[in-house]
Amino acid sequence: MALPAQQIPKWFYSVKIRNFITIMQFRNQLMRPRKTTLHGLLALPEQSSGNFFHWRFKSYRTSSIWNGSQAPSSTRQENISAQDTHPPSLNKLQLKTEVTNFDSQISLEELEDLPPVSPLQQISEEDAVQIVAEPPLPPASFTLRDYVDRSETLQKLVLLGVNLSKLEKRPGVGTLLLRLDFENDIQKILLFLKDIGVEDNQLGAFLTKNYIILTEDLENLRTRVAYLESKKFSKTDISRMIVNAPYLLSFPVDRLDNRLGFFQKELGLNVQKTRDLVIRLPRLLTGSLEPVKENMKVYQLQLGFKRNEIQHMVTRIPKILTANKRKLTETFDYVHNVMSLPHHIIVKFPQVFNSKLLKIKERHSFLTYLGRAQYDPQKPNYISLDKLVSIPDEVFCKEVAKASLQDFEIFLKTL
Repeated sequence: MALPAQQIPKWFYSVKIRNFITIMQFRNQLMRPRKTTLHGLLALPEQSSGNFFHWRFKSYRTSSIWNGSQAPSSTRQENISAQDTHPPSLNKLQLKTEVTNFDSQISLEELEDLPPVSPLQQISEEDAVQIVAEPPLPPASFTLRDYVDRSETLQKLVLLGVNLSKLEKRPGVGTLLLRLDFENDIQKILLFLKDIGVEDNQLGAFLTKNYIILTEDLENLRTRVAYLESKKFSKTDISRMIVNAPYLLSFPVDRLDNRLGFFQKELGLNVQKTRDLVIRLPRLLTGSLEPVKENMKVYQLQLGFKRNEIQHMVTRIPKILTANKRKLTETFDYVHNVMSLPHHIIVKFPQVFNSKLLKIKERHSFLTYLGRAQYDPQKPNYISLDKLVSIPDEVFCKEVAKASLQDFEIFLKTL
C-alpha cells in the first residue's frame, strides 16, 4: 500500500541527525566512497558538507529509477549477494526496509506535489536546535543600515557611491528606495545618465542630491534633454550643467523655457550670452528666482549701478546674482566709501563681491600702512582690485605690498 503524500513531510522530519553522522562515518571507512552503494540502491552523499534532506531526496530518486527499470532477476540476485560483502555496521543503519519500501511506492510526481510542511508540525528538540533563522526585518527604522544586507537595490547604490546616510534623513526616501527594483527601475536611468555624459565617478554624488530622478519617466527625461539641444546647448554643456545642477532634469520643459526667457528679458542679454550665463551657473534654472530679483533691485537702487553695468558684471561673475544681499551691501560700502573706488572701476572687477570682506580689509589696511594703497589706474604704482583679492598671501606680499609675509603676519596681530 502506497504511503499517503501527507505523511511524507512527517517522515522526513522524524529522521534523526545522528543517522546522518553514522552514514558519514561509514563513508569515510570505504575505499571508494563516490562509487559505493547500499544494497545496490542507495548512493552515499558525495560531499561531507551537504544537506541531509537533500541526500535523502537524492536517494529517493536513485531507488525509484532502479525499481522502475524492472531489472532481471539474475541482477537482483547479484545485488542481494553483494550485500553480504558489506561490513556488519550497515545493518545498524536500518535504512534498507525504510527507504526501499517508501521509494518503490511513490512516484516523482507525487513527491513534487507534496504539501508544504505546516508551521504547527511538531519536531524534536534535536531538530529544533539545528534550525538557523535570520532576524526579521524591522517594520520601521530610522536608518537604512538595517535593510542594506537584505536589499540588492541598496547594496548596488552603495557601490555606486550613493551616500545613504544623507538620504535617510529625508522623509520617505528610505521607503521609496526599498520599493525600487534595481534591474527594472534604476538601471535604465543610470544608462541614460551615462549616455548624456555623466561619468561613473559622478553618479554617486548626483543620485545623493537628486534621488527623485530614479522615479522619473525615461521619456520625460529624454524630452528635456532634447529641449536643451534645440536651444543649441552642446552635449558637453548639457552634461556639465546636469552634474553642477542635479535637479535640472527634474523640471519640465515649460519651466526651463520660462527660466531662460526670464534671464534674457530681465538682464537684457542676447541668446548667446544667456546660454553662456546658465552654462556657467546652471543653478539659475533650478533655484528660486526671489534672490535674483532682490539682488537686481539692490544693484540698481541701493548700489547705484546702471543696467549695462549690471549686465557686464553678471556675465563676468554669474554668482553675484545669487549672493547674499547683506554681503553685497557691506562689500560695496567698504570698497566704494572706505577705499574710494568709483563705480566704473568696481564694474571692471566684479569678483570683489565674491571675495571675503575680511581679506579685503586686512590687505587694504596693510597697503595703507605701507603707503601703497593706490587704486587709480591713471597714477603710478597702481594696484588693481583683481590682485588685491585674488592672489595668495605670499604673492600679494612679494608683488603688491613689496614686503615679507612675516611682516604682513605681524601687522595682522595689531588689528
